[in-house]
Amino acid sequence: MLDKLFVLSQYVTPQLAVSRLAGRLADMDVAPALKNRVIKWFIGRYGVNMSEALEPDLTAYPTFNAFFTRALKDGARPIEGDETVFTSPVDGTISQLGQVSRDRVFQAKGQSFSLTELLGGDAERAAPFEDGEFATVYLSPSDYHRIHMPMAGTLTGMTYVPGKLFSVNPTTAEQVPNLFARNERVICLFDTEAGPMALVLVGAMIVGSVETTWAGVVAPNPHQVSHWEYSGDEAPRFEKGEEMGRFRLGSTVIAVMPKGSVQWNADQIAGKKVRLGEAFGALDNKDA
Repeated sequence: MLDKLFVLSQYVTPQLAVSRLAGRLADMDVAPALKNRVIKWFIGRYGVNMSEALEPDLTAYPTFNAFFTRALKDGARPIEGDETVFTSPVDGTISQLGQVSRDRVFQAKGQSFSLTELLGGDAERAAPFEDGEFATVYLSPSDYHRIHMPMAGTLTGMTYVPGKLFSVNPTTAEQVPNLFARNERVICLFDTEAGPMALVLVGAMIVGSVETTWAGVVAPNPHQVSHWEYSGDEAPRFEKGEEMGRFRLGSTVIAVMPKGSVQWNADQIAGKKVRLGEAFGALDNKDA
């Protein structure tokens, strides 16, 4: 009953206004004493492991967002395997993973969503991923919130898709149809040795914003789809394990690969906690 009330409340909450306000407050460099109290409460409430942080002193962070997107110490997340290993791009919990069924992606029991809609409604953009492989990872408030490359790749395009800002926790995923293709999201397309790869950074309730390392905070017109293409010297190249983005307050990452390009490891199953850099799947390197 409480779960249903939680989900229903999201339909009537002014999601965008609440989330943008939360983002502005989290970025404010004022009232250090209040900021420190909020961070201390957050650490205790969600069990944040500050011993892994590059800066373990919570008072050293000028804003809540600076704390939330904190860097980790060198070596805190070793990147496993060679270039034939697809690694987890984030700390989080696997929501679902498996194979796309033509254009449908499994969301939760009784729920699925359109791959084409997820990728901004462009059938040509979605075509390489038909019947492909996908993995959805949910980042809880306690997780490290930077996103790193699961394999080496060159950025070819980025698309911002406006949308709702439902929570993306497991309870909401089970009850809100088409959740990940309804929420605001940033789609990052890469060319890799195993074929094209999409990393979809899904916004959610209270997520202040999504940020990438090449474009900063992605904040175009919130009422229309925006697309950027990258080629030649303007196309950023990323090595495996390199940071490519971050969430300013939590959310979900969906990785999508072409059919047969990656085989997910048998021990990676829905509900399992994963850590950035751990082996997630075996790649079929087409150029090897």
